[in-house]
Amino acid sequence: MASDANYDCVIVGSGINSLVCAALLAKAGKRICVLERNDRLGGCIRTEELTVPGFTHDVMSTAHPLFITSPGYAELADDLHANGLEYVNNDTPTAVVLPDNRSFIMRTSREKNVSNMEALSAGDGQNYQASLALIEKNANLIFGLLSNELWSYATGKLLVSEFFRNGATQTAAFFGEAMQNSRRWLEQGFKSDLVRAMLAPWVLHTGLGPESSMSALMNAVIAFTLEQVGMPLVKGGNYKTVEALEKIIRNNGGELLVNADVSGIVIQRGRAAGVLTTDGKTFDARQAVVCNVTPTQLYRRLLAEADVPPEILQQADQYRYGKGDMQIHLALDEPPDWIDPELRNVILGHITPGLDGVSKAVNEAERGLLPETATIVVGQPTAVDPGRALDGKWILWIQLQELPRVIKGDAAGEIETPADGRWNETVREKYADRIVERLKQHISNLDGNVLGRKVLSPADLEALNMNLVGGDPYSGECSIDQFFFWRPTRSTKNHTTPIKDLYHIGASTHPGPGLGGVSGYLVANNLR
Repeated sequence: MASDANYDCVIVGSGINSLVCAALLAKAGKRICVLERNDRLGGCIRTEELTVPGFTHDVMSTAHPLFITSPGYAELADDLHANGLEYVNNDTPTAVVLPDNRSFIMRTSREKNVSNMEALSAGDGQNYQASLALIEKNANLIFGLLSNELWSYATGKLLVSEFFRNGATQTAAFFGEAMQNSRRWLEQGFKSDLVRAMLAPWVLHTGLGPESSMSALMNAVIAFTLEQVGMPLVKGGNYKTVEALEKIIRNNGGELLVNADVSGIVIQRGRAAGVLTTDGKTFDARQAVVCNVTPTQLYRRLLAEADVPPEILQQADQYRYGKGDMQIHLALDEPPDWIDPELRNVILGHITPGLDGVSKAVNEAERGLLPETATIVVGQPTAVDPGRALDGKWILWIQLQELPRVIKGDAAGEIETPADGRWNETVREKYADRIVERLKQHISNLDGNVLGRKVLSPADLEALNMNLVGGDPYSGECSIDQFFFWRPTRSTKNHTTPIKDLYHIGASTHPGPGLGGVSGYLVANNLR
């Protein structure tokens, strides 16, 4: 079959990992083509007027604490900002509100956080300081593992240096402590239920729950990161990130095509030589094919069964997806009147009953139930970027991370669930009503203040991006057996696959989900 185009590298999918990879390779002089099956670039990065004209909503992902601390951003920052990327931020990245309207605001100041925690319960601030000091002491190891290929000389050198720096006993002790769950850390280290409640929901943003192994470490890493960089948002909406990366790629000779659904990978003499699209076109790749997909798609949709070793097929079939996600977007006629007025300045907070509430909601979702009292993530982009709404008005970006992919029932016994377990419009809107009613308990002027509302169920999210299987925003459960060396499968190494010159990137691969772009960066380093 004749080729429609020849490139050094063809990249399947256009999420942040794909765009970072393409930008770095294009700047290195490679001829790059990015193929996106949807009608726009960006994967989980979308910005639209979802509710009413004049209100600009980040449809899925929004904040950039992971990206601005990533190696890809460090290398591309000057180009990104020269092409229109601009950040807005403040010193109140997050907070928590309990059912009785007690609240705690976390700041970018360690001194203030420690002092405020001590004021709630003697010893809590000091224990918080000790936990973050442990992160600081082991920062080279922690962030080194999260930003390097695990099977590499760099990681081997890192582990050896840590071994000699701290000794065998202390190194082993660190890894043992790193495996503890968030519940143990919070219950042993903090007496204040408010402090526990402020920290506990953040494990949800890593695809874990309070009882998950390694969730304590991820809790502390997130707290450390929020103190260091806050909660940066992209001025004008997250899609400005896509536009900036697109300009870098095009300015360096790369091509990006939308409505280009890849249906298969061309294998010639044992190597990935290009891809086929559903409209019959062929795109040759002289050096590599890079796929930003789930392992299910890669090994069961894009590759022929005969080209994949049986153990890899089995492990791809065993790959587990996590809980579903819902987004609720509200356009408000005026800013919210929180019980604590300072909460209006918080960029991304949580409403929760606390540690046990998070645990209960996770458990219910994992058993297929609509949680009775889900953790509500409340983003307020207009707190730092008022231009996203009409003058004097407001946006609430709401996320629910503890929902079943397949519904078996309602923990509250209020919503009739479908016999087939599938999300439908009725269940979606009734569940969103439950969440909005809870918001009214904390925002006194919410009733009658909503100009427009748009709800996206787990099924809606999967329809927008097929990598979000069942509405899982992390493209795969992040439990320890599906993380680090074992993500996405036990028999693949780094971002390689059993097929020569075929690479696998994205949230389903190391170092996992989030707007970091690290897997794309690592593969680009290997190819340029």
